[in-house]
Amino acid sequence: MGSIRYIVTTFTTFLLVPIVVSAQATSQDLTPEQRARMQMERETRVAAELISRRPIEALNSIWIEELTWMEVRDLLQTGTNTAIISTGGIEQNGPYVATGKHNYVLEGTCEGIALKLGNALCAPIMKLVPEGDIDEPSGHMRYSGTISLRQETFEAVLEDVASSLEAHGFEHIVFIGDSGGNQRGMENVARTLNERWHKAHAHFIPEYYQYGGSEFLESELGIVQTENDGIHDSFGITSLMMVIDPTVVRYTQRVDAGLAKINGVPIAPKEETIEVGKKLMAFRVNLTVDKIHESIAKTKP
Repeated sequence: MGSIRYIVTTFTTFLLVPIVVSAQATSQDLTPEQRARMQMERETRVAAELISRRPIEALNSIWIEELTWMEVRDLLQTGTNTAIISTGGIEQNGPYVATGKHNYVLEGTCEGIALKLGNALCAPIMKLVPEGDIDEPSGHMRYSGTISLRQETFEAVLEDVASSLEAHGFEHIVFIGDSGGNQRGMENVARTLNERWHKAHAHFIPEYYQYGGSEFLESELGIVQTENDGIHDSFGITSLMMVIDPTVVRYTQRVDAGLAKINGVPIAPKEETIEVGKKLMAFRVNLTVDKIHESIAKTKP
């Protein structure tokens, strides 16, 4: 029996070689029968691969881009049914804070939300969003380094990303945005997808953005911003960013220049500000998770 299998395998391989070589030369050289045979071979290989077992231990991560396709597949099969699409931005944020401000915040909040949900993964952060007109620069586009998308481009990308996740079996697609300019597009896309989908559901969570950070800092931690520096920054956002990486708010440079404060609140020592950022992040994560649960509950019969 082993000999027969070897002969058949060898014969099949031998038979396919001229087809592959011819296809590399020009697909027009193939007959319809040869094209059909090649397509059948490809589909057979893919079908076998899709049900093959994962050969190694899985990575413990909630970021889809860090996982292998097998790890995502296996998580889907064991109850992970929610995917979070987060939108940030590349924009001017004053003289101290990196243009990727919103994206750094989302590194912490999206991960925290997914972990607390327990059955969710984070799609790659959508770092490019509408930031103003491009041809005649407006809004943030008047400042160097800002990158903007047209509103229709932003919504088309959101729709494609969400549809990709739905096609693989995610039942709940959650949209959260760290910037005000992202909210309308996410709401529009969620509405469009819910009109189209029959089994999956899109959830736009505006409370992630409207979470009342300043109120929390004041009422729970006694931190009041007594001044307004007039720049696109705040103590709350700075503290959230410092949880991820103090360099993105230029902590050392600001200390050296005697400018280690924002809106009347000092950011030094950094350890204290990072602790504030962790508490603020936990508050934001918990609020968002509650609203996601509420939104999902409304989809159940």
